[in-house]
Order: sequence, then C-alpha cells, then structure tokens
Amino acid sequence: MTGIANSQLLQAVALLGAAVLIVPVFRALKLGAVLGYLVAGVLVGPFVLGWFTDPEAILGLAELGVVMFLFVIGLEMRPAHLWALRSTIYGLGLIQLVACGAALTFVAWLLGAPPRVAFVGAMGFVLTSTAIVMQLLAESGELNQPPGQKVVAILLLEDLIIVPLLAVVAWMSPVHENASNSVPWIAALTGIGCLAVLLVAGRWLLDPLFRVLARSKVREVLCAGALLVVLGAALLMQLGGLSMALGAFVAGVLLSQSSFRHQLEADIEPFRGLLLGLFFLGVGMALDLHVVRVHWLSVLLGVVAMMLAKMAAIYGVGRALGDGHTEALDRALLMPLGGEFAFVLYASAAATGLMSQEDNARFTAIVVLSMALAPVVHATARRYLPARVVPSRPADVPPGLTGSILMIGFGRFGQVVSQSLLARDVDVTVIDTDVEMIEAATGFGFKIYYGDGTRLDVLDAAGADKARIIAICVDSRTTANTIIAITQERYPAATLMVRTYDREHSLRMAALGVKIHQRETFESALRFGSLALVELGVPRVEADEVAETVRQRDADRFARELAGIDWATAGLANFQRPQPTPFTRPTHEARTLHAPPAGDSSPAK
Repeated sequence: MTGIANSQLLQAVALLGAAVLIVPVFRALKLGAVLGYLVAGVLVGPFVLGWFTDPEAILGLAELGVVMFLFVIGLEMRPAHLWALRSTIYGLGLIQLVACGAALTFVAWLLGAPPRVAFVGAMGFVLTSTAIVMQLLAESGELNQPPGQKVVAILLLEDLIIVPLLAVVAWMSPVHENASNSVPWIAALTGIGCLAVLLVAGRWLLDPLFRVLARSKVREVLCAGALLVVLGAALLMQLGGLSMALGAFVAGVLLSQSSFRHQLEADIEPFRGLLLGLFFLGVGMALDLHVVRVHWLSVLLGVVAMMLAKMAAIYGVGRALGDGHTEALDRALLMPLGGEFAFVLYASAAATGLMSQEDNARFTAIVVLSMALAPVVHATARRYLPARVVPSRPADVPPGLTGSILMIGFGRFGQVVSQSLLARDVDVTVIDTDVEMIEAATGFGFKIYYGDGTRLDVLDAAGADKARIIAICVDSRTTANTIIAITQERYPAATLMVRTYDREHSLRMAALGVKIHQRETFESALRFGSLALVELGVPRVEADEVAETVRQRDADRFARELAGIDWATAGLANFQRPQPTPFTRPTHEARTLHAPPAGDSSPAK
C-alpha cells in the first residue's frame, strides 16, 4: 500500500515538476504556455520517459479543467449578449463548419483514406480545441473583442455538433442495422430534457442557493457550492449525451447576472488553471510516437495538408461573408487545429467498426500534432504579421461621463457616495459581503455583487486591474487596511480613495501613501454645526465661513501631525479653536453667546 502511495506521489511530483520547468521556458520564448504543457506531456508520457502509461486516465480527470474554463467564460456572457451572437453561431459558424468539413474530407480522401473514414477523420479535425483557442485568446487579450467573440460563437456551435456527429457515425457503422431505429431519437430527447432541467435550475434555483450559502459566512461552503454547480451541470449534460463543457458554459451564462458572479469566478479560478494545464499535459501524453515513427510520412503530410486546408476554408468563408482580410486571416491562423472531441469521435468510430484501430491512431496523432503546432503558428503570426488595430471608442462620446470605479463596501457611506456617481452615469462595480443589503440595494441603479474585498482573487475577478479608481468604503479599519495593502501592491496604477474611521486612521493612510482619504463623520459634523448656527440666527454665508475656517485649521493641524509635530506639547493645543465672534440673536430677548476662555473645555454659557 505504501509503495502504491509513493508511486502516485512520485508521479504527481514528476507531473508538476515537468510543468514548472518547461512551461516558463516556452512563455519566455513567446511560444505560449499551451505548447509548453504539450511538450512536457510528451516528455513524461509513455513514449519518451515512460513515467505515465495511461494518458486516458489523466485526460478523464483533466477534462474538468476545460469544463471549469467554459464556466468562467459563461460568467462573462450575459444572455442578451449571447442572443446577439445568434447570427454568428448559426450563420458564420454553420457555414464554416460545412466548408471545413468538405475541404478536409477531400484532403483525407486524397491522402488515401476510404470515403467514410475520410469523412469521420475530417469531421474530427473540424472540431477545434476549445481549450487551446480560448487560452490563446485570453493570453492575447482578445477574448472580449468582437473578433474573439465570433470565435467563441463558432466554438459553441462545434461543441453542440458533436452529438449529431456521433449519431451519424452510429448510422454509418457496419453494425447500425442491429440497433433500434428509435435510439437516436431517444438520445436526442434525453439531451433536450437534460438541457431543459439545467435551464430551469439555473433560472430559479442557483441564486437562492448561493444566498443561503453566503449567509453562512463560511468561505469553504461557498467554494464547495461553486464546484457543485459546475460539476453538476457537466454531469447532467454528460447524462444527456452532450458535452460536459457545454453544460458548464450554460451554467455560467445563467449565473452571469447573479450578484455572486465575481465570487464564483474567484473560487473556480485556482481549480480551472491547474486542471486546464493538466489537460494539456494529458494531450501531450496521448501522442503515440510509435505511430508517428511508423507512419511518419502520412502523418506529416496529413498534419500539413489538413491544417492548410482548414485555414484556407476559414479564410475563404470569412471573406465571403464580409470580414476584412486581417480579421479573416487572424481567425484562420487561430483555428487550424483539431480538438479534444476528435478523440471521442474516433473512438466511437473504431468501436463500431467504421474505422480501424490503425486509422484511429493515425488520425489521433494528426490531431494531437495540430494541437501542438497551433500555438507556434499563432505566436509566429503575432510576431511577424502587422498588429490588428482595435477600434477605439467613438469620438462623439463625451469624456469624463463614464469611468471605471470599483467600490468595495456598500453600507451607508458607500450608498451616499454612489448618488453622485449615478448622477453622472459613471460605470461602477460594487462588491460587498452583506447579502441582505445586496438584496435591498437593487433600486439604486447599480449591480451589487457578492465578494470579499480582502481576497486578491475576488478583486481580480471584479476587474480591479482595469479600474481607474478603487473606492474603499468599508466600515472596518482592519478590513480597510488589509484591502489597501493588497491594492497598493497589486494595482499601483489605480487611484485609491479610502473612507477612514477617525484622525488616527487618516494619519495612517497618509503615511501609507494614500492621497485621497476622508473621515466618515468629519464633513457631516461640520455641516451639522453650520445648520446649528443658522438655526441660532447666524447668516448662512457666515456659518459656511466658520465651517471653512474649522476645515482649514483641521487640515493645517493634520499636516503638522503628519510632519511629526506634537501639537499638544508644541503649544498648539488651541491651534484648532476658532476665535469667538459674539453676535446678537434676533429675538425679543436678545442674548449674547460667548465662546469659553482659552483652555476652558466647558460649553458656552
């Protein structure tokens, strides 16, 4: 038993070591992390060092990385935005799918494959790797740009098409006549039913579930809830014969407008990154170098010919549908590879006798090599082709009317601050941990998200790296200090604005380099004093002048204290006390109010 445990521990260390040593090198060479993971997988796989002999087992677990990645993407896709992509999904996506399928089938037939085998091999190559392309888009910062959104729409269609493709393979197989004709219909109805269950649960159950979990104030429970949603959605889609990644994506879309969106993204992110890297390692291990060595010429020709044919088809479809040369070429250079669903399609074809095991191994090798070469092609294109100009904001949008503010804390102070921002239509993201307050704040015009501002991953998910201003409006000095320490180190370009508790807290903020800080009660107390003077008969202008005098004296005292001058021992104890100005109250019984003598702290009489 100890030997088995030690063996498993050794394999885990070897896997992590290979990734840690190789991936940074490829990133430094600007070849991308994906290629580094693939090469590391080849090295530790069964055909080089032989540390791992069952890549399928690792791929089965690592596929959860793709699932979580699609969930995070779904969180960024609001339903209205996804609906706006429908023409791309069923227009550009469907036409590209058909064009690539036809071109690749012809290429596979020219390379000597029988027509049915050529069709299956080609359709497997059409199904682009969602994980690799999404990672490349994320690394280049184009995931949320319009061209990147087109690619996402096409990938969604390809995820959906795997189900009818499996049905076609079953129908084309030599043994299909032994199966009942109702099986494809039953499978289709099962898939539709599972999708409907997920939509209903996501619409009416998920948000109440997370509200209950958030009230528990136990971070681990909320994290477990996030994992439950992702894996549960994936399992439901798998039971329906659909893609697990598609189920996770749908769950993410359903939660994209939830108040818990940023917290969920932060909780899933560590698992996503680790498992996605493991997936790429597993793909590298799956490359059968024995097949490549024996059939090296056909495999090499197959990789080159199919990648070129797919690039040509993608470029041609893009140009025919009105895309510019640069955009069509970018998409062609981004998607000339096969994907992980090809392994499922080929295995199904081999199991039904439609494809021999040798054909399965050869086409699998072609797909894996294309997945390894795609990051190189993309990196080379980025290095030598002219950079695509991202459209700027229209010139007729007045500057200054919108900004990017992350507000942490939406209590009484934050709610008052928000009114000025609302009046100028400023774009604000607000996070807080008070579930009841979040539910009650929907009428303010902001979308309030659940999130712990003391966690770096939550701040990243909430967009702190893009914010121009980070407004810390929490009512706890300790919490504020923690957030400031994180934000100053992580987001130095953002302007910090801090709500402070008292003078001592403000002095601490100034010492830390926070230039904009405001005591939570100082201005309101000054205003209160001005109102009291007006009520006593002092003209409003004079009351405002008194308040300004007190404000200026307080600022001077603050500056002296910040410089290290002890105002009490330096004879400045009365420095802040304004000089009394007697006045007569305009009533029938005139009374004169006097300030107390210097040094007397008793109230005026």
